[in-house]
Amino acid sequence: MSIWHNIFCVITAPRYGWEVINESNIPVGKVLKTAYIPLLCVLALSCFVPMIYDRTISFSTSLMTGIVMFSTYFISYHIITYLLGGFYPELVKTEGSTARLNDFTLYNLIFLVLLMILRNLLPSDFTPVLFLMVYLPWMAYRGTPHLFVKKSKVNKFVVISSVLLLGLPILLNAILGLFII
Repeated sequence: MSIWHNIFCVITAPRYGWEVINESNIPVGKVLKTAYIPLLCVLALSCFVPMIYDRTISFSTSLMTGIVMFSTYFISYHIITYLLGGFYPELVKTEGSTARLNDFTLYNLIFLVLLMILRNLLPSDFTPVLFLMVYLPWMAYRGTPHLFVKKSKVNKFVVISSVLLLGLPILLNAILGLFII
């Protein structure tokens, strides 16, 4: 199975998608190199698209926005994985469980990056695409069996992971966005 197939499956049918991801056993490094980092580059490049339909946006503003977006999601992956491992130490006890936590974070962030790319491609300040972010907690909930989260901790885990996955990129984007002139 390919990484792109896994991404498609986890977005369209999260329960089945997490099973496919678990069975495919693709190393986290490969997912980073062949999917996440290239998607971050596409996200950064998509920040130039608004220049086509909004003449007030300059090249330098688009460049800085692209750098901020790339940095936001790159840093978010590492911080979220670290924080989830801190909140739930049982998720990082073994190498296999750490890899599953990294997969969980990566595939959920890939979904958000795809939404941001789509948002950048549409010529509107308000896009209904952002409402698709509410689908992320469902993906996280369906990913709990992949991580072997105890039944008693599932709700708490979904809330914490969803807040981190949705909130941290927004917070980092706001902080890094202060540097855009």
